[in-house]
Amino acid sequence: MEGPAVQRYSEADVPTEYGLFRVVVYRDVADPTTEHCAIVKGNVSGASDLLIRVHSECFTGEVLHSLKCDCREQLDQALRAIAEEDKGAVLYLRQEGRGIGLGNKIRAYALQEQGVDTVDANLRLGFEADARRYHVASAMLSDLEVSSVAVLTNNPAKVAALRADGVNVTGRVPIEISSNQHNRDYLDTKRDRMGHLIRVLS
Repeated sequence: MEGPAVQRYSEADVPTEYGLFRVVVYRDVADPTTEHCAIVKGNVSGASDLLIRVHSECFTGEVLHSLKCDCREQLDQALRAIAEEDKGAVLYLRQEGRGIGLGNKIRAYALQEQGVDTVDANLRLGFEADARRYHVASAMLSDLEVSSVAVLTNNPAKVAALRADGVNVTGRVPIEISSNQHNRDYLDTKRDRMGHLIRVLS
């Protein structure tokens, strides 16, 4: 039998503009230098239909406020929704650029400047269109003793991956996205080539 994918390393309460959250840091057993975290609101042990977001790190969107993607907007909406429920969790995974890393993500951006979409840019660099994995999120939910979840996502593949890892997903909660001139093609590609169920607000 395989051991856990993560180990709980540290935790503390963190006051945020969305309210007070418990930040639980996990270390990846396969690579202890990689840390993921659960941003938890309320007592989630034994919770059913818990509102969660499984969110992959996006330095360009979250730190630089890049207009090329919708990552920061989705994270912001998820934290606000969980705060309104007064219970839930964001599982923040360190897998930048759909799992290819920041350096390769910027290389993909350079290809996009030449007219290549996000899927073909990754493929040209020798990666999968989406190399992300969600077993770490599944392990975190197990450690938090969550019974079942409703996932804030527009990506059906994410729901399928969580279920394949043994997570009891009882529903998918869509996130509405506002488009701009810089991310419109990106959103179209996610919808048309990656199967995301996106409702774009103009």
